[in-house]
Amino acid sequence: MDLKNIPNIQHLDANNFFLLAGPCAIESEEMALRIAEKVVEITTKLRIPYVFKGSFKKANRSRIDSFTGIGNEKALKILRKVGETFEIPTITDIHENADASLAAAYVDILQIPAFLVRQTDLVVAAAKTGKTVNLKKGQFMSPEAMQHAVKKVTDSGNPNAMITDRGTMFGYQDMIVDFRGIPTMQQFGTTVLDVTHSLQQPNQSSGVTGGRPDSIETIARAGIATGVDGLFIETHFDPASAKSDGANMLDLQYLEKLLSNLVAIRQTVVSL
Repeated sequence: MDLKNIPNIQHLDANNFFLLAGPCAIESEEMALRIAEKVVEITTKLRIPYVFKGSFKKANRSRIDSFTGIGNEKALKILRKVGETFEIPTITDIHENADASLAAAYVDILQIPAFLVRQTDLVVAAAKTGKTVNLKKGQFMSPEAMQHAVKKVTDSGNPNAMITDRGTMFGYQDMIVDFRGIPTMQQFGTTVLDVTHSLQQPNQSSGVTGGRPDSIETIARAGIATGVDGLFIETHFDPASAKSDGANMLDLQYLEKLLSNLVAIRQTVVSL
């Protein structure tokens, strides 16, 4: 896909990786705007094309009492406000066929969660909105298998599909990133590495997913060195209080230093 097809995306002339970043879930308008403002400031300084990420609802929760959202329309309106306020594109994930047309009215990119990427009707519903579709690789899928998910989008008349690797299950309670998969998936489309979800530690007995945020820079550096097109990073100004995925999120205060280091690696890689 051509990133120029994403509305309001900036800094494409910088020959940098692009960034999908934001909180796991939309918790409030103040929270979303605060995070977006800081990430826009950083990505403008470093000339990184940026898309704000936030889930308008969380459907794949471990426990029935886990946070699922503040209300669909309320959260989607916040996503639209973020996009309009900072003139940046936005992305959210969908879980049911009806979510596709609903979310498409508010955001620029629809994301298919990893657990649902083989759900043909859902992928086709997203594709038929005409929005860019971000297909997250199933934790149970090979990189080669993602070509079929991409084909579902393109066969639906939508050329704008990208793939995001979010790690592969390693035993019951850990994830691993096979960096050989990045060039493999790039044969099928623009490829992103989801750094923070790749560091999840799922299936904990508490019913709350754990994580290894201390390894965020390690995974991100390796992804950029491998030549990945974009990075996906969930970030929050107070991960400990985040209502979803706080255990593997990056503290917002560390984002600028991380991205600065990654831009330096990217410049080295493209000059080789």
